[in-house]
Amino acid sequence: MIKNICCIGAGYVGGPTMAIIAQKCPNIKVTVVDLNEERIAAWNDADVSNIPIYEPGLSEIVAESRGRNLFFSTEVDKAIDEAEMIFISVNTPTKTYGVGKGMAADLKYIELCARQIARVAKTNKIVVEKSTLPVRTASAIKDILDHTGNGVKFQILSNPEFLAEGTAVEDLLAPDRVLIGGDSSNEGQQAVQLLVDVYSNWVPKDKILTTNVWSSELSKLTANAFLAQRVSSINAMSELCEKTGADVNEVAKAIGMDSRIGSKFLKSSVGFGGSCFQKDILNLVYIAQSYGLNEVADYWEQVIIMNDHQKRRFAKNIIKTLYNTVSGKKIAFLGWAFKKDTNDTRESAAIYVADYLLSEQAKISVYDPKVNEKQILFDLDYLESRNESDNKSGVSVLENPYKVCENAHAIAVLTEWDEFKTYDWQKIYDSMLKPAFIFDGRNLLNKEKLEKIGFVYQSIGS
Repeated sequence: MIKNICCIGAGYVGGPTMAIIAQKCPNIKVTVVDLNEERIAAWNDADVSNIPIYEPGLSEIVAESRGRNLFFSTEVDKAIDEAEMIFISVNTPTKTYGVGKGMAADLKYIELCARQIARVAKTNKIVVEKSTLPVRTASAIKDILDHTGNGVKFQILSNPEFLAEGTAVEDLLAPDRVLIGGDSSNEGQQAVQLLVDVYSNWVPKDKILTTNVWSSELSKLTANAFLAQRVSSINAMSELCEKTGADVNEVAKAIGMDSRIGSKFLKSSVGFGGSCFQKDILNLVYIAQSYGLNEVADYWEQVIIMNDHQKRRFAKNIIKTLYNTVSGKKIAFLGWAFKKDTNDTRESAAIYVADYLLSEQAKISVYDPKVNEKQILFDLDYLESRNESDNKSGVSVLENPYKVCENAHAIAVLTEWDEFKTYDWQKIYDSMLKPAFIFDGRNLLNKEKLEKIGFVYQSIGS
């Protein structure tokens, strides 16, 4: 039975996952380590509402276990040394250099973790891949660990996460499935069973699937590719709906009632974002290309092409509607996070819509209930097309949505925060320049109500 778990990486996967394990397994000491001192300090903040990741219900779970059997620390070596099971949950971004640039996963952080574990470990360890990784990464990790020369034996497991940000706590407490991949040897199967025993504290046995390592690694990429494909498919139809007079919401409802298709991920929007979909599909494209499967690669790459097109199309429509120029015009952005109920902004559609409008000399004013000015400017500064001084002069971030909309030529809804539906839209209309436009990139607001007030309202696909 496992008594001591270490997780390397205190981000969107490691933090919530370990908090749930600690809550459900009070007999296991769980230590989350990270070299980022600021992040660890936030996880340890006396005011638990200040933890670095916003997920509904997460702060309460952290408060319950923190200091009892859940710990956050920068002492990586100490945690590795003490742990019997080590989760690797570090970032695996898309490469920005060298072979595979723009598509392949950058595994330098994974390799650094493996080398650190190899250097520190004095006793046998089970190493669990939690980060999203390309197929056969486990063999590279095992190769590093098995050639340390210190006699320590390692078992490598793949345990991909299937969390949806905004519902991560719910997904962890009642998962559709938990997937664990391991070696077929006796030692490998014993390691698999030890991890099964951890999850069995709250997950029904029939929801825990065991496979070989390669199937587990590929399942994560495939799941995200299929989900993103549905988004791009309905978004492709949204443009056709606009040209033909159809309503994409009605089309989505009609096809979603087909039991063979289902209704999930059929909501047309300005495009998908987040840390997983684009990165994982590009990774899948690169893997297919590396095996010479060019038609397979082209098929999946089209999902990304459609998503990028949808974001550009949304921005172009704003410009066209505002009399073919947004130069000097104030555009209010409601929402910056890539989806509601999270403060994650990675690959958010808002970043790219803002970039496009700023290049046309628009003035962008932003409100998001969970994303601050520092993060918004960082997201824009990170783009190769932008520079820091232009972003600071072209973008303002306010904590009051009514002030953000004041004297604006148009509003763009970029995140589906529920609070946007509760606003006093008559008050917002009265404060805007006329005609007052709303571009609803999430099909969130009530069209009839807003048009009755006087807004010129446009949504995706209708």
